[in-house]
Amino acid sequence: MKTTTRVLWAAGAAAAVALLAWAFAPRPLEVELAGATQGLFEATVDEDGRTRLRERYVVSAPLAGRLDRIALREGDPVELGQPLAMLTPALAPMQDERTLREQGARVEAAQANVARATSTVERAKVGLEQARTELRRTEQLAAQGFVSPTQADQQRLAALAAQKELDAAVQAQHVAGHELEQARAATGTARAGDGRGARSFEVRAPSSGRVLRVVQASEGNVAAGTPLIEIGDTTQLEVVAELLTTDALQAQPGSPVRIERWGGTGTLQGAVRRVEPAAYTKVSALGVEEQRVRVLIDLTSPAEQWRALGDGFRVGVRIVTLSVPDAVKVPVSAVFPLPASAAGAAASAPDGGGAPRMGAFVAEGGRARLVPVDVGARNGVEAWVRGGLKPGATVIVYPPKTLVDGARVAPRSV
Repeated sequence: MKTTTRVLWAAGAAAAVALLAWAFAPRPLEVELAGATQGLFEATVDEDGRTRLRERYVVSAPLAGRLDRIALREGDPVELGQPLAMLTPALAPMQDERTLREQGARVEAAQANVARATSTVERAKVGLEQARTELRRTEQLAAQGFVSPTQADQQRLAALAAQKELDAAVQAQHVAGHELEQARAATGTARAGDGRGARSFEVRAPSSGRVLRVVQASEGNVAAGTPLIEIGDTTQLEVVAELLTTDALQAQPGSPVRIERWGGTGTLQGAVRRVEPAAYTKVSALGVEEQRVRVLIDLTSPAEQWRALGDGFRVGVRIVTLSVPDAVKVPVSAVFPLPASAAGAAASAPDGGGAPRMGAFVAEGGRARLVPVDVGARNGVEAWVRGGLKPGATVIVYPPKTLVDGARVAPRSV
């Protein structure tokens, strides 16, 4: 074999070996990278809420009667003391001819009774005058000694009895007059028209605000206590969020709140005013029983920004439970629980710093290096790293399960 041929065969074999070595050599693992930054970190409790009025007034009918049609409509402004509704006495039920005749007969009987009482009064007056005349004569004869004192005393008693009879007759006359008025009133009510001339009662606004709902708009008879109209001041709104009891413990009064997804531009600011002391059970959409508690939030943004909001509007609330101004932050998907062996090694390290049980992969020189980190808190996007990383470090986001310490890595191409 010629020397040239041998050289070519050797070169080809070397090229094949190099090609096979390159083909079967381990490739760098493509990973997604992100940088550790320093800035404001906030832990929040996110939940849906709704707006409601601080003070709501349901105006009811204070007495039974006939309600005139309410002219106010939802959204109309009202002032304190403004008439909201008008109540008039209800009409008497319709009566048949027989009842009307009976009532007419009662009126005539009452008139006759008045006449009889008047005659009784006149007769009592005559009797009293006669008793007084007899008494004067007896007193004169008794003064002259012609009549005994006993007879004079009897005449005085007779005059006193006549006076009492007159008083009784006068009272009976008053009773008969009232009975006549009752009979005439019953007859007049049955024959009256629509009763518009009767005395009416105005239902007035207990506070200034706007009409939220007209419960009873049409004219008709209402009973005492019937809701008529609902009013409230729409400039005095608050937000109610129903939090899990475990989250509500972190929402202390005074905690700042960001109100989002309210339909307008920008984010509204608020503050927790109160966490109600009593929780309640609520069944979620998945059928799970949850213990929730209401958290009341005040709107601190200028009223001009949320003027379009009304009662019962749905909003999204973000309650800030932790705020760190200069925190080292990494994507929350970059940290993960350390295996037991790695966690033990970190605990035995001199600078373990309280044995952190979380770790992260840092990309340095094309290789992944596993470092233990101390995670202070996490939210839905970022994690606050209190130790183990410095600002500017490059971490691996969503590290695959096959990634180990010291493995070759390369940025994933988009």
